[in-house]
Amino acid sequence: MNVWITRVDPVAPAPGQLHGLTFALKDNIDLAGVPTTAGDPRNDQPAERNAFVVDRLIEAGAVPLGKTNLDQYATGLVGTRSPYGACHSVFSEEHVSGGSSSGSAVAVASGQVDFALGTDTAGSGRVPVAFNRIVGIKPSRGLVSARGVVPACRSLDCVTVMARTVSTARAAFDVMVSFDPDDPWSRRAPSLPAARLGPRSAGVVSGRALGRAVIGVPDLDLDLEPLHEAAWQETLGQVDRLGDVVKVDVRPLLEAAELLYSGPWLAERWLAFGDKLDDDPAVDPTVRSIVNNGAILTAADAFAGFDRLATLARASEHLWTQLDALLLPVTYGHPTLAEVAADPIGVNSRLGRFTNMVNLLDLCAVAFPGPDRADGLPFGIQLLAPAGHDRVLIDLAAVWCGEETAPPEPADDEVLLAVAGAHLSGQPLNAELVRRGARLAFNARTASSYRMYLVEGPRPGLTPSRETGPGIEVEVWSLPAAELGGFAQTIEPPLAIGPLELSDGRWILGFVCTADAADPTHDITSFGGWRAYLASGSP
Repeated sequence: MNVWITRVDPVAPAPGQLHGLTFALKDNIDLAGVPTTAGDPRNDQPAERNAFVVDRLIEAGAVPLGKTNLDQYATGLVGTRSPYGACHSVFSEEHVSGGSSSGSAVAVASGQVDFALGTDTAGSGRVPVAFNRIVGIKPSRGLVSARGVVPACRSLDCVTVMARTVSTARAAFDVMVSFDPDDPWSRRAPSLPAARLGPRSAGVVSGRALGRAVIGVPDLDLDLEPLHEAAWQETLGQVDRLGDVVKVDVRPLLEAAELLYSGPWLAERWLAFGDKLDDDPAVDPTVRSIVNNGAILTAADAFAGFDRLATLARASEHLWTQLDALLLPVTYGHPTLAEVAADPIGVNSRLGRFTNMVNLLDLCAVAFPGPDRADGLPFGIQLLAPAGHDRVLIDLAAVWCGEETAPPEPADDEVLLAVAGAHLSGQPLNAELVRRGARLAFNARTASSYRMYLVEGPRPGLTPSRETGPGIEVEVWSLPAAELGGFAQTIEPPLAIGPLELSDGRWILGFVCTADAADPTHDITSFGGWRAYLASGSP
């Protein structure tokens, strides 16, 4: 199925929360020692280092198996624009796989890897997900670093993850999210808007209960192909299991989608790789014809595009005061390889109608399977929300797919406490938490800046540093707030309870040690956590 461009020998996995999970990389993402072709075989020099996000996954125990096919320079939603051959859906040899992250989606759907990385500028991480009946998370822009990724449209590019289940995609996503100071487009999670509601919310705002999410659906005919339309109507009959359903005007969003290839962002794409689009037969002619149009755009065109986008963003912003998420189909239909060959630009353009606007309008998205079409082909749906609401969408997708949602937030009379040593479940001091009414909320990792030191006891102490790594494994316990003071008195220096940042950007309380106790000769960060250190038998 023309899935792989390069296969690599697997290596022993590191300890971590993704231990032993295998993954593939779209071949516009750097893997050290392997060329990053971006679908152009002339790019044959091995990458000197891993992309930032690849390092995080490997450090968390995931194992890369190789690089996958794509629409050349990530320009396409079809999966056919590659000198390495076209991909097709795993469910039909006659139908396209979707692109540009074509090989990554097929590698996941066919069971060759546990998850895969793609990129999504216009929908490239969601269209192939929809055509292969898998799950894809398109993060908020900048939430996942794009350092080490060949740019398509740098201000909009997002590294995405796809998997066969929401839980696997979520596990990889949690590792991938990390601020990267060396990526100028990276954003800290706390700087994004806080998620407002979600399926487990409680309380009353503006006079209505928040126990159920509010899901928007379009109030107009979407002009889908008949088989897609029937699956969409079946979907609409099931949406109320996610929450309360309201019809909304999505026309400003659909108009914004048209700007991506008719506005200044085409010039940004030309700036990224236009110098590669010569007459060499390795260049896909459709990619060349589309992107070279960016060379003639002017600064006036750019400002006109920015102004029009701002107008459409203002026209649509009221949606996000009403909704927790907007539900849309991913595509209008599922074209065949023959249909794409007959009209490569027109079919591709129609495929982006419901996806192109997401990054332009600074939204996040999760795509997942809806009910199959009558012919047995998959039908993909997606939930959209403002940047920063990623985990609300992931939870809603989990509800739809019948999977567990993320652990609930603590009640008002509870605090979250990250423990890393003898208070872990099964360890000698865990009873100190249990007898105070604490309960294990979830497993997590610290932010990448934390290091672990062995202090007197022996005990592990955590402290932030200027170095980055995979973070440290911790358990997060929910402790009655009234018990916090008494519990803190049981902690002997140089340990203390203080603010600690998790890998997802949240700040909670945790066991930290003073800087003077951080003896470099007692640095045990490389073990990744206290359990791994104990298992090693180290003194």
